[in-house]
Amino acid sequence: MELIKLLGVLIVIVGFALKLDSILIIFLALIATGIVGGLGVGGLLETIGTNFVANRSMAIFIMILLVTGTLERNGLREAAANLIRKVKSATAGKLVAVYGMLNALFGAFNVSFGGVAGFIRPVLLPMIEGAISNKEGKANEDHVEEAKGLAVAMQNFTWFFFQVLFVGGAGGILVQTTLAGLGYEVELIDLAAAEIPVALVALVVSCAFVIVKDNKLMKKYYGKSTDTKK
Repeated sequence: MELIKLLGVLIVIVGFALKLDSILIIFLALIATGIVGGLGVGGLLETIGTNFVANRSMAIFIMILLVTGTLERNGLREAAANLIRKVKSATAGKLVAVYGMLNALFGAFNVSFGGVAGFIRPVLLPMIEGAISNKEGKANEDHVEEAKGLAVAMQNFTWFFFQVLFVGGAGGILVQTTLAGLGYEVELIDLAAAEIPVALVALVVSCAFVIVKDNKLMKKYYGKSTDTKK
C-alpha cells in the first residue's frame, strides 16, 4: 500500500512520455499525491493555502502557471510562432542566444521571465519551431528536442551567473555567509563586482555555443547551415 503514494510520480512519467500538457500533468500529480498520501481534499487545500502565505515566491509561481495556461488556451503558442515566421533571418540558435542575453540582463536585477514553465515552453519554444519551419518548411522533431535542451540550458546558465549580481539576493547572501564561516568577511557589493567578468564570460560562451551547436544541428538534419538560404 505504501507504493500507492508514488502515484504522483507515475502520473508525471506517463504524462511526459505521452507528451501531454506539462502544466496539467503537474497539477494532476499534485492532487493525486495529496489525496493518496492521506491529506484528503481538505488537507491538500489547507497545505496549499499555508504555503501560499508562508512562501510568497511559490504563490507567484502558481499564478504564473495559471496565467500561462490561460494564455496558451487562447492561442499564445500560435501567436508566438506566427510572429517569428515574419523574421526571415531568425534561427533557433539566435533566438536562444537573444533570450539568454535578456534573461541575463533581467537576472542581474533579480527579475525572472518565468523560467521554463512561464516563458520558455509557452513562448520561446513555439518561436524556435517557427524559425526552423520558416527555413525548412517542416521542423525535424529531433532538432526541436535538441533546441529545447539548448533553451533550458541557457536559462540555467544565465540565471545562475547573473542573479548573484543582485546585491541582497539569495545567491550573494549565501556566498557571503559561506565565506564568513571560513573567516572571510566580504561585502555584497564586492562580491557582485568580482562576479561581473565571470558572468559576462559565461554569457558570451553560452551564446556562442548555442549558435555553433544549432549550426551543426542544421547541417545534421537538413544538410545545410543556418546561413544557407532556403
